[in-house]
Amino acid sequence: MYKFDYIIVGSGLAGLYAAYKASMKGSVAVITKSFLRESNSFNAQGGIAAVTSNDDNPEIHKSDTLIAGRGLCEEGAVDILVNEGPDRIDEIIADGMKFDTENGSLALGLEGGHHKRRILHAGGDATGRWITEFAISKVLERDNIKIFENTLLLDLLVKDGTCYGVRCWSENDELQAESDGSEVMLFANHVFLTSGGASAVYARTTNPQTTIGDGVAIAYKAGCRIIDMEFIQFHPSGLYLKDSPRAFLISEAVRGERAHLLGKDGKRFMVPIHELAELAPRDIVARSIYKQMKADDMPYVTLSLKHLDPEMIVKRFPGIYAQCKEFGYDLTQEIPVAPAAHYSVGGVLSNSNGRTDVKRLYVCGEVAATGIMGANRLASNSLIECLVFANRAVEDTVKVGAVKEFPDFAKQYSRDNDNAQLYAELKQQVSDIMNAHAGIIRSEEGLKQGLQKIEQLRNVIKQKQDERGGEQNREYYLEASRRLLCVARLIMSPALLREESRGGHYREDFPCADEAFALHSVQRRGEQITTAPVNSNYFNF
Repeated sequence: MYKFDYIIVGSGLAGLYAAYKASMKGSVAVITKSFLRESNSFNAQGGIAAVTSNDDNPEIHKSDTLIAGRGLCEEGAVDILVNEGPDRIDEIIADGMKFDTENGSLALGLEGGHHKRRILHAGGDATGRWITEFAISKVLERDNIKIFENTLLLDLLVKDGTCYGVRCWSENDELQAESDGSEVMLFANHVFLTSGGASAVYARTTNPQTTIGDGVAIAYKAGCRIIDMEFIQFHPSGLYLKDSPRAFLISEAVRGERAHLLGKDGKRFMVPIHELAELAPRDIVARSIYKQMKADDMPYVTLSLKHLDPEMIVKRFPGIYAQCKEFGYDLTQEIPVAPAAHYSVGGVLSNSNGRTDVKRLYVCGEVAATGIMGANRLASNSLIECLVFANRAVEDTVKVGAVKEFPDFAKQYSRDNDNAQLYAELKQQVSDIMNAHAGIIRSEEGLKQGLQKIEQLRNVIKQKQDERGGEQNREYYLEASRRLLCVARLIMSPALLREESRGGHYREDFPCADEAFALHSVQRRGEQITTAPVNSNYFNF
């Protein structure tokens, strides 16, 4: 029996930082479905937002966050982020994290929605990789942290509303010895779900293909409330590559250095749309690009940097420049870009200390809904959220204390490789459905069609499961299929009910915001979709 003080599910920045902090209080297991360096955090380019200069202050950062969030931000959570963020930055710098500097001071970038230069970056355009590598180095220094790669979360071990550990399927040699050909169970005093978002359920995405919302679906099954899943942030500028589902991200920071978006006629189309032009909040830029593509009858628009200093571009964005060159494009001139699914704004309801509805289960990072992002994430707030709330969650566990006695759990899962092809086909079908019916611009008719198609796929999987003997005889690939369909429903169902346009949710049949819908959507297993008021005590539990 494997037992730890902490289990961390996921190896993005939230998980790694939580593991490092938790290791100062007890033993830690980190499980990740692929490899330690495969995460959205690792791939993040732009930077991390925090107030570090004298001409900026937390109130301005808060204001920018609230404006981007379109009326759905929880002000208490935003206050925590903008006021504790600088402390976490100071802490990691003191621990050895190296950010880029200019003339002896931190080099600060500007991104969409920010009115001050407050974006710290590292390695030019490789902030995510640098800060994740920093966190990995800290984790690897700790003897009381065990890392289990190629270990997939299947379920949470929950009894009477309390989480005691995880069920997982592992290709890790150490855990395979314990698995007897089926699942492995790990037990802990505290479980942290830091499994990332769900944007890879879309056909065109900037995310790794593993980022399909497993954590959200598993937490939903366990009884957690799921908040605001209809809000999906589409990054405005993914490099357009014909016939490729994976969109290489062109950082917001490129537009922060005054790159221009051009239509087919070679003219800037963002100038008359928003006062910040190319640096408007992401939902506005992504939607404007989408409309321009439709008007031009083109699958992309042009991002132009040819009016800028080429040496500055190569120095500031060495990774993006090299990757574009590999694809046959010159970043110092013009490149084709189009929006791609990038960030899940909603997620598992979390209080200000990372707690969920299930005792001893914490959530941090993109999988969590803290109320900070509202209806639309402000650029580069995600990495700082990882640091601030992972730190708070670990500190909260001290108040909770250790489990007195672990209950018994029977194993449930087996694996039938005959269903592997079924899962692969279903994943492609779901991604196509999401792109067609729940993308940047939505409608009642489209969402109803999408939900109907998902229901048809659910019936197929249910029939397969019944043939295996029902719920008590779970099969790896069929369960993965069910989770995928669950995530699709969690996104589309509230999108159908939200008859307005706000942030990352745009309805062409309801193109304006409606204050009657200035509410959080709430989904809980076995219950009808409900709503919760903003800035109430709903997140305080």
